[in-house]
Amino acid sequence: MMEDNEEHNPDTTTSNENYAKQSFRLHMVTWNVATADPVDDLASLLQLGSPRSPDLYVIGLQEVYSGPVQLVADLAFDDGWSRLFMTTLAPLGYLKVSSIRMQGLLILVFSKLDHVPFIRDIQSTFTRTGIFGYWGNKGGVSVRLSFYGHSLCFLNCHLAAHMQNATERLDEFEHILDTQTFESPQAPSILDHRLVFWFGDLNFRIQDHGMHFVRSCIENQTYQLLWSKEQLTMMKKKEPILQEFEEGPLDFQPTYKFDRNSHVYDSSGKKRKPAWTDRILWRLRPQGGKDQDLELPLKIRQESYNSDMTYSISDHKPVVGLFTLELKKRQQTPLVQLYPEGDWSADMDAMVVYSTLQAFPSSHWDWVGLFKVGFSCVSDYITYAWVKDDEVASSEELVRVYVSKWEIPVLGGECVLCYFSSALHCIIGISQPFKVHMSQVAVEEGLVAETGLPRP
Repeated sequence: MMEDNEEHNPDTTTSNENYAKQSFRLHMVTWNVATADPVDDLASLLQLGSPRSPDLYVIGLQEVYSGPVQLVADLAFDDGWSRLFMTTLAPLGYLKVSSIRMQGLLILVFSKLDHVPFIRDIQSTFTRTGIFGYWGNKGGVSVRLSFYGHSLCFLNCHLAAHMQNATERLDEFEHILDTQTFESPQAPSILDHRLVFWFGDLNFRIQDHGMHFVRSCIENQTYQLLWSKEQLTMMKKKEPILQEFEEGPLDFQPTYKFDRNSHVYDSSGKKRKPAWTDRILWRLRPQGGKDQDLELPLKIRQESYNSDMTYSISDHKPVVGLFTLELKKRQQTPLVQLYPEGDWSADMDAMVVYSTLQAFPSSHWDWVGLFKVGFSCVSDYITYAWVKDDEVASSEELVRVYVSKWEIPVLGGECVLCYFSSALHCIIGISQPFKVHMSQVAVEEGLVAETGLPRP
């Protein structure tokens, strides 16, 4: 079967003039949570009251803490911060499509359900840079994916601390770029992607200026007076790799270092100088590097870039960047269409029917999952069936897959079916929501509960 990639895709075999540009909203967060427990409310951080909801959320956290017992649990289950974001966003129609954690470094990618079948070839990796590259307290974690055929990469970094280590921070960044690779013919390295976001606790500081001057500029909101001595800004003037990345103006309070549970800058004996350690930058691959860049361009516009002063659990404040991505879709239809055959309940075995709308690299490890409407991630299934092992009939157009009645929830509910591709590491087809009926046994038990009569 044909491989799904950027250059050879059935959706681009016709004239690209047929496809109008569309805009997608991206909400990005970086926050060093300094080992704190999850907060009670994410409404401010995720701007849940916004009139236009994002299409994608990408969350990068640093210093996510796990104690010895919790660390073992986190290896098998999601950590507390991940669970918080999932339980907040799932009821709003967002699915966690990818995540990766390396010790305290965590990245989470969420998408509106409508886009999920068009987010493909998802891969993640990590690089340790702490203690001579053997310890993961510092380094980078990344997720790459294809969004409607355009390759995106998100790199969350926590770089070396302290004022004097600016050059080491750059060295760590370049090491991460050099060592992280992906099994993608069109984008085997980070900088091969159409669009790269580099964000995290990059730890660059404000040098030369004294504490009094820095705090005076913050109080008077004359942040621009500090920019010329901000280390990352200074290094961009002479480092070619940094010049390829863009960033919005630092027109907000420096996000480090605060006394915990307050909005007061460091009052300890160390009295660390405030700094913009927490940043979001991006790089759009120069046009002309690949032919399809000209045929189906991708544009990015930053709508806002700010710190969120609502939270005080950490010595860092979170930074939020809102972006609009304007692109022409390379992919117009999902790879697979699927639906339940007939009525479903736990009283009888059921069938899933699916058809392949476009060729893709199928595998014996592909599966179809049954999910409750509002599910939070791909592992949040009720049950699943292997599409090859449980196939009972097929034709050129349709394939039927068997699901045992013993796997269907007896209480029923609103559900969807999803086809997961092992080769593409993602969901490539989602059914319309449908009702699984309550089983007759459950109905009888419900009546018994209501009447108090003994079961027949």
